[in-house]
Amino acid sequence: MEFPRLRNARRPLLAGTALAALAALAPGALAVAPAGLPSPEKGLNLLVVGVDSRKGVTPEEKERFHLGGKGCDCTDVMMLVHVSAAGDRVSVVSLPRDSLTSFPGGHVDRRTGKTHAAHRAKINGAWAEGGSAFTVSTVEAMTGLSVHRYLEIDFRRFMDTVDGVDGGVPVCTEQPLKDPSTGIDLQPGTKRVTGGEALQYVRSRKADGQMDFGRIRKQQKFVVNTLHRLHDGVLDDPRRLKALAATLRGTAAAERGISTWELLRLAVRLRDLPPERTEFATVPVRGFHAPIEGVGSTVGWDEKGAGEVFRRLAEDRPLPAAAAVAPSEVPAATYRPATGSSLICP
Repeated sequence: MEFPRLRNARRPLLAGTALAALAALAPGALAVAPAGLPSPEKGLNLLVVGVDSRKGVTPEEKERFHLGGKGCDCTDVMMLVHVSAAGDRVSVVSLPRDSLTSFPGGHVDRRTGKTHAAHRAKINGAWAEGGSAFTVSTVEAMTGLSVHRYLEIDFRRFMDTVDGVDGGVPVCTEQPLKDPSTGIDLQPGTKRVTGGEALQYVRSRKADGQMDFGRIRKQQKFVVNTLHRLHDGVLDDPRRLKALAATLRGTAAAERGISTWELLRLAVRLRDLPPERTEFATVPVRGFHAPIEGVGSTVGWDEKGAGEVFRRLAEDRPLPAAAAVAPSEVPAATYRPATGSSLICP
């Protein structure tokens, strides 16, 4: 089965030409590659996680980009990406790393080999306890959605991927952005950043008073601006696109892991999707829970609002408007969906 196409008269020619060029770069690829991404009747769900792992980062990079200390081996970025069945809309919902959840009993901790009893935890601890498979099942249980594909990115792959974008990726801020924890120091305006500084930007959560919710919005803006930059030559250059996809994907095995070939197909199929046909939001949050022993401070979802968001995705419909969800007890966490075009730096 082929991934659904946009209703665009030029798309079959563009997609066919690009895929043929990619196949020419890797003889035999078409014979061994999967027939295509899954094509569910109600759209494709891709779970993208950013793992706090410093594997492969040099001592010099750790010092320069404030990456000292030991990684938590947890998922500090979690984005659920829904691609509509018609291929004419992409919805991205970020899941705060401190979201409170309950892990079922009976799973084996991959770090200790011990079998866990049921217990409460933060959602970002699923990867540390059970790897990609447990992360996928945790997100499915919390959202009620099926995760069809999974993409995992660590610090090294993130920096290398951004460095593969000629001229860097724009980041912008209306107010000075200075975070002693990550070392980022930006003046108002727009600046293009490469791998290390880009990592400082998407990790920053102490510079604007918005906590993790501000960091999530930075991550969403960075995704939009990266995709916007890829239209400047990369998407039209099969060799560069293949190299970038391979860098982003890496080689590690993962539960339902998206392949490099599938990433390429997705890029080709969505290459003409305008940014106004993308939408970004954070799952509706009610407020903070009291600290839990052994877990710490956690975020509680607005069950009604979150339910409506995931119901819309399950039905392959756009995200609900902000007015359809009650305001959060935490102003910075109030549900505010935004189009990709509104997040592009000037």
